[in-house]
Amino acid sequence: MNSPFSRMNAIQSPIIPVVGELIKNSPGTISLGQGVVHYSPPQEAIELLAKFLAEPTNHLYKAVVGIPELLTVLTAKLSNFNGIDINGANCIVVSAGSNMGFMNAILAITSPGDEIILNTPYYFNHEMAIKMAGCHPVLVETDENYQLVPEAIAQAITLKTRAIVTISPNNPTGVVYPETALYQVNEICRERGIYHISDEAYEYFTYDGVKHISPGAFLGSSEYTISLYSLSKAYGFASWRIGYMVIPQHLLNAVKKVQDTILICPPVVSQYAAVGALQAKDDYLRDHIRAIAQVRQLVLNTLSQLQGLCTITPADGAFYFFLKVHTQIDAFELVKRLIQEHQVAVIPGTTFGMKDSCYLRVAYGALQQETAKLGIERLVKGIKSIIS
Repeated sequence: MNSPFSRMNAIQSPIIPVVGELIKNSPGTISLGQGVVHYSPPQEAIELLAKFLAEPTNHLYKAVVGIPELLTVLTAKLSNFNGIDINGANCIVVSAGSNMGFMNAILAITSPGDEIILNTPYYFNHEMAIKMAGCHPVLVETDENYQLVPEAIAQAITLKTRAIVTISPNNPTGVVYPETALYQVNEICRERGIYHISDEAYEYFTYDGVKHISPGAFLGSSEYTISLYSLSKAYGFASWRIGYMVIPQHLLNAVKKVQDTILICPPVVSQYAAVGALQAKDDYLRDHIRAIAQVRQLVLNTLSQLQGLCTITPADGAFYFFLKVHTQIDAFELVKRLIQEHQVAVIPGTTFGMKDSCYLRVAYGALQQETAKLGIERLVKGIKSIIS
């Protein structure tokens, strides 16, 4: 029986499986779609699996918030890399990926009918989670370079607003928000008594000397800042499903209720692997991100051939470019034609809330340099052919 009354009827379908079906029906397609990296977890993660298997009690439920070994390693990482000290005002909760952390946060801080401010283009799973919780996403436009407009964000706040969401480095645009803008948003949250949810899944992926900023490190921000992190990207952990959140201490009981109901505890085998991953040698991240930076430059150089046909906004982070294509063709229709006629896949901008024009998200993290080169050449050739 297909119920017409389900709340899911109002939720957009996840776009990655939809595009995946199109790819499956067009063998040989190169995907510039999904936001993953091409490399595997560090050897230190694999080696720690033996330690997990050696302890019989590891097959039982463990702590809702995460195993002590992982919490200890994360505490050190947050202090050393993010400048966030775990103190009496905040705490860490390990989750099954940072998407779950976001859902935990929304359910913990809202009641049905409340509002959450998203900056457009938004990350589609954020918008979906807000609606699933019976809340309303309030959309605020970014500027022509997809940077935050704090004044517009402040004007969008109502009595029902519970949080402002920022993503930096950004998905889908790849832009990195400067410290001044993030501080302004964080101060707005403090002044208005709402939360700042900071999604930092791409924290390590910054280029050309650009520095990642964690709002949770701002002085006095612990009591209203929720910071979300993931091992999926930087550590090649997509299927292991380990993320974590730093939350105000006063939200811990609410978050534990959500997590215990949905998950009970994060997968313990994955938590052991995460302990190993976070203890990997520095050159693991450095070398892989340097390789992605080289692919990024190749992609950027090739995309420059689309000047006049597309607006290509500078992007100093993550592994995305967000193109505005100068055409009246529907974005999803363009995506279908690129797959079927040119064997290259990207993601339509409509899924990120951009419906006024034709936008495409181009992801380059999942491919080795030669494959990325071929894929981006197909994209450029395809856009030129279809648009002109």
